[in-house]
Amino acid sequence: MNNSLIQLLVLAGIAVFLILKLRSVLGTREGFEKPPLPAEPAQARRTLEVVEDGPDRDITDHVADGSPAAKALAAMKMVEPGFNVSEFLQGARGAYEMILMAFERGDINRIRPFLSPDIHDAFAEAVREREDQGLTVEANFVGLRGLTLEDATFDRDTAEAEVTVRFTGELTTVIRNKAGEVVEGSPTAVKRQSDVWTFARRMGTNDPNWQLVATGE
Repeated sequence: MNNSLIQLLVLAGIAVFLILKLRSVLGTREGFEKPPLPAEPAQARRTLEVVEDGPDRDITDHVADGSPAAKALAAMKMVEPGFNVSEFLQGARGAYEMILMAFERGDINRIRPFLSPDIHDAFAEAVREREDQGLTVEANFVGLRGLTLEDATFDRDTAEAEVTVRFTGELTTVIRNKAGEVVEGSPTAVKRQSDVWTFARRMGTNDPNWQLVATGE
């Protein structure tokens, strides 16, 4: 065996030894692996924390940040983390049409679960007065042109929450007498009206329904 062959075998043995040694220290890698990310600078971490701890857009999209209403809504979320202001307003939109049309048509029993006792009694009395006068109402909801969250309050002792919303709705209304004659309104004239309603609910309970507790203009 010549010297060249001996040197080649010695070099091959050294190479195999180095490969085995590296594997024992580093292990093996299979497939594609992303290179390790560089350490996040402390300043970047602080910036991220500020963003995460910033204003709740679900609240500040509807009321001013730091206002009493914003603080009340935040307190509601502390008691009931699943509460969402935007979802509440979507529900209020549907409740407005349902309650308004039921009142116009005199069908108060259908909406009783959504009315406080005082509001139910006031609505029922107004319907009775219309019936005593022989009047009937034909109403059609055209659409909602505006919805604004005007105020919110929260009682930490009782967990009672109140949210006040201004609605601007459009509808057609016709009032007829016993003879069927139109005494007010028109089936084609669209009337715009503004209502300020306050809904209340005890947060943290199993009952998800809000009740109408006050009305105004």
